[in-house]
Amino acid sequence: MYATSLRRPGDIYDTSLLPWPLSIGNYRHAADVIPIGRMLLNTFVVASLTALGQLLTGLLAAYAFTAWRFRGQRLLYLLFVGTWLVPFQVTMVSNYTLLFEFGLLNTLAGVVIPTLCTALGVLLLRQHMESFPKEVLEAARVDGRSSWSTLWTVVVPNLRPALAALGIVLFINAWNEYFWPSMALQQANSMIQLGLRGFLGGTEGNDWGGIMAASGLACLPIFGLYLVLQRHIVNAFVHSGLK
Repeated sequence: MYATSLRRPGDIYDTSLLPWPLSIGNYRHAADVIPIGRMLLNTFVVASLTALGQLLTGLLAAYAFTAWRFRGQRLLYLLFVGTWLVPFQVTMVSNYTLLFEFGLLNTLAGVVIPTLCTALGVLLLRQHMESFPKEVLEAARVDGRSSWSTLWTVVVPNLRPALAALGIVLFINAWNEYFWPSMALQQANSMIQLGLRGFLGGTEGNDWGGIMAASGLACLPIFGLYLVLQRHIVNAFVHSGLK
């Protein structure tokens, strides 16, 4: 992808592994065709809010399912898991109608709000919390800590590896999402995944140089997030092992 993006337009179909001579013409062309900076910023905001919302709702729900025992708990949890099996195409019409009623079509909030909760986060975090020592939770209660304080000062610090790994997955899923933003926004120049289609199917065919350059820029935030959180995960495992 990056090798193709750095070739000159006339060498775009060259099969050599390393491009030479190097050219940034495709990146200039991509910036002229779409407002790539604004689209990357919009996509980053949407993906970050979506991932944080799903992490928060998943953490609270998983903590409730793990820390307490209440009537209908198993049935409620199965309903949570069951929503994971429902295809998005089943709920997209109702979500679209609600956005229209609330006046949230063609807004970034309209993309984020329907995706703030996911059964995947609840399922994975509950599995990690099930292995959390119950004696520690009981000790926190005896020490006078509230449930809210126990969650943020005892449970969350020990779930950093799981939260970081899940955060990567949720962010990448939100970053790569195409179908729902294309429905809610209906604007090709709003998010990077929608803007990429502007390089496909033109009168002169697919613009491979432009789409490789734009795709290369779209991958950079993912690479940066992965590198940062990967180091965080390793450090968290090391510290937990020392404890």
